[in-house]
Amino acid sequence: MKLKEWVILFIFIGMGILAVNLIGYNTSIATSFPGVVVLLSIAFLAVCIWKVIPLKLPVIIYCSLLGLLLASPISPISGFITESAEQIDFKAPLTMVGALAGISIGASIHQLKKLGWRMIIIALAVMASTFIGSVIIAQIVLSITGAI
Repeated sequence: MKLKEWVILFIFIGMGILAVNLIGYNTSIATSFPGVVVLLSIAFLAVCIWKVIPLKLPVIIYCSLLGLLLASPISPISGFITESAEQIDFKAPLTMVGALAGISIGASIHQLKKLGWRMIIIALAVMASTFIGSVIIAQIVLSITGAI
């Protein structure tokens, strides 16, 4: 995708996150706006870095690393980043991702039909094992840290 297309996509996603945060979590657009701008700016910078660096890792890795660096205590703007991002409910961006994934699957439903019912079983097994694995790791970490 070209950068112009990424910008259009980020604007669309930003409007969606603002709407979901307003409707679902009663957070005003004025309160949510800085957080949306911060999150989308990090994502856009990650895309720019991904285009410049010849090592072709998934964009999400650059986005995660950039977000971690900017929000870490060593960053001079970590306070602003965390305060802005706190205004966005964690589930608001996920709602947009789920909607876009649904649209994507809906557009290629014929290809999904060709994969057959075995793909549904594999998908359910992958999702269940991911959930169970996450629960086990969380249980171990929370027990070690004494949180539970």
